[in-house]
Amino acid sequence: MTQHFQTLAYYNRIANERLYAACAQLSDDEYRKPRAGSFGSIHALLNHILLGDTIWLARFEGRGAVTPALNSVLYDEFRALRAARAAHDARIEAFFATLTEETLSRSFAYVNNQGKSYVEGAPVAFSHFFNHQTHHRGQITVMLSQTTVKPPSLDLHRIVNP
Repeated sequence: MTQHFQTLAYYNRIANERLYAACAQLSDDEYRKPRAGSFGSIHALLNHILLGDTIWLARFEGRGAVTPALNSVLYDEFRALRAARAAHDARIEAFFATLTEETLSRSFAYVNNQGKSYVEGAPVAFSHFFNHQTHHRGQITVMLSQTTVKPPSLDLHRIVNP
């Protein structure tokens, strides 16, 4: 399982690089334009993905037991958001590069954004972490398809086995 999660960490970085490269081609108006889907715009959804990743990685590192508002905007400017995304993806890869069977046997206690307490085993928490990113990147590709910018290919097998 460690190799599987390391592969997903690598995939996450490349998928984000491709997605942000496509989003960088948008005008600021198109980037922020209200759209149907989670969080209402490409900008807000990119912020949400980074927020979710920040929340979960903090949990994995033994911090972040309480969940902030999920619509928090971490970065108002695309350039700063893109830089933060790249830095965070490096942290994600570094964390999963050191994954051990012992880490996989851990569990993570936290309080969700509605005040409910949970405990998740590492395999489920890690799977959710990567699934959450993929889910929302898919929504962004739909939003991009409503613009003149072609959404990038984000198929896992084409990224990890080019």
